[in-house]
Amino acid sequence: MTDFHLAQMNIARLRAPLEDPSIAGFRDGVDLMNDLADRSPGFVWRLKEEDVDESTLPGPRDPAMIATMSVWESLEHLRAYVYQSSHLDYLRRRRDWFVPGGSAMVLWWVDAGHIPDVPEGLKRLHRLGTDGPGPEAFSFRKPYPAPVRV
Repeated sequence: MTDFHLAQMNIARLRAPLEDPSIAGFRDGVDLMNDLADRSPGFVWRLKEEDVDESTLPGPRDPAMIATMSVWESLEHLRAYVYQSSHLDYLRRRRDWFVPGGSAMVLWWVDAGHIPDVPEGLKRLHRLGTDGPGPEAFSFRKPYPAPVRV
C-alpha cells in the first residue's frame, strides 16, 4: 500500500433538468457507471448522493450542477476506469448532456485513508482554475507524481 491515493472531483452543468428526456441516457447510466467504478481495480471510495446535504455544500444547491468525487489507489487506476472501460462511451456523449464550458475536473493527492469532502474538492478546483496545474491541483493532461513521504 502507498502513503497516498488520488482524489478527483468533476463538476458539470446539465443542459436540461435531470428528468428531461434529453438527459435520459446520462440519468440511466449513472448507476451503471457507479457500479463499474465500485468494481474497478484501484477504486477506494466515491461520494454518494445520500452523503450530500445542505451542510456539505458551500452554498445553495444548484440542481443543474452534477458533481462526482472519488478516491483511487493511483493515477493509472483512475485513468483505466475513465478511458479504458465502458465509462469512455459515456464520456464521449458528454456534449449531449452537459453545457459546453460548464464543467471542470481536478485531481490531487490525499493521504491514504483520507476521504475528501465537497468543500475540499471545490477548493482544489478553484486552485487549478486560478493557479493552473501544480502539485496541489492538476489534471490528466498535466499530472503530478504523488508526494514522497520523508
